[in-house]
Amino acid sequence: MLNPVKVGILGLGTVGGGTVHVLQRNAQEIARRAGRGIVVTHACAKELNQTHPYRTDDIVLTEQLSDVINHQAVDIIVELLGGTTIALDMTLQAIANGKHVVTANKALIAKHGNEIFAAAQEKGVMVAFEAAVGGGIPIIKAIREGLAANEIGYVAGIINGTSNFILSEMREKGSEFADVLVEAQRLGYAEKDPTFDIEGVDAAHKLTIIASIAFGIPLQFNQVYMEGITHISPEDVQYAEELGYRIKHLGITKRTDKGIELRVHPTFVPNKRLIANVEGVMNAVLVESDALGQSLYYGAGAGALPTGSAIVADLVDITRTLTTDPGNRVPHLAFQANALSDIPIVPIEEIESSYYLRMSAIDKLGVLAHVTQILSNNGISIEAIIQKEPINGAEHVSIVMLTHQVVEKQINKAIQAIENLDGIAGLVTRIRLEMK
Repeated sequence: MLNPVKVGILGLGTVGGGTVHVLQRNAQEIARRAGRGIVVTHACAKELNQTHPYRTDDIVLTEQLSDVINHQAVDIIVELLGGTTIALDMTLQAIANGKHVVTANKALIAKHGNEIFAAAQEKGVMVAFEAAVGGGIPIIKAIREGLAANEIGYVAGIINGTSNFILSEMREKGSEFADVLVEAQRLGYAEKDPTFDIEGVDAAHKLTIIASIAFGIPLQFNQVYMEGITHISPEDVQYAEELGYRIKHLGITKRTDKGIELRVHPTFVPNKRLIANVEGVMNAVLVESDALGQSLYYGAGAGALPTGSAIVADLVDITRTLTTDPGNRVPHLAFQANALSDIPIVPIEEIESSYYLRMSAIDKLGVLAHVTQILSNNGISIEAIIQKEPINGAEHVSIVMLTHQVVEKQINKAIQAIENLDGIAGLVTRIRLEMK
């Protein structure tokens, strides 16, 4: 068997420790698959993560990133630094040094992937990023290679475990968003500053990557529409159940006559759909393609060993192709670099969807008639309506509606007009529906 491939890891935290653990525990099986051993010989770490039983006896440990990046013996760099500043510099330096790179950094790929892949192609090295989307779920490989025969039309995913946990707990316990967030932080599912998760930024990074490999377009993070879950109330969750839906925070990208949709937002999903029943911190991605039809990819979206699993799979892939001519390798973004398309990204105002609308109305005759008239004037038809009786003589009642499909700019005009009615108090809550 050939000499082992030598790996240098930048960051031996939770995921780095999990990666070394997987490599050492499954060393024999990995070597059988890759055709040669894969060993970590160098690592940069300020402190070791002791959660996993891995050995460091044969690893040269340093606090200097450059010691790993510039070491001649290292064949592949695993970047686990996070962020998009130092990580970008180190990744580009590793490529310049002729080293292959594996990364779990979705922000780095979503924001700078176009530059990184161009540099890698010029240098004849590979950049692998399976762990950047869906943790251990091999969704990148599934779309890029497993579905290579297909024209993909639609991808929707629960790709942030924190948001999914919060919405699952709100449904199961009837709790307020803020209370569940505190619980998620206590359990370690949410960061001290949870903004990236609950406002959709993390999911948008991942969706950017998914859309690029699904449709053969350049990475365009700045074009993703993002909406978080902070405004979702227990009332909305309850109405969803009554109407036969569940609220999920989805990343959605689809090919339409107008272009490619790129959006992350809370979504009503019919409760009989498999993706509606993905609970807790689990992830799931639904792909619709012309030859296969619908397929669902489900599993752990984070964690040391699941993410380590994806990183090691990338290491195996690179090891298998070390002797392959660069032109014959699987392209970074599924399509050949010179075949990426400039299909336009559809602005959120131009997408077509059905909608859930909830408003607080004064309990008097004629208010509902005014609301329905406004919807009608904007070409919006109603599929279902719920009007609750006032509780304990309250002046206001909740009115809930589901609309048929309409262009978003029409619903925007209607909502603005409804909010200006004297009989409506406060803002109208609007959540999009997906029927897939």
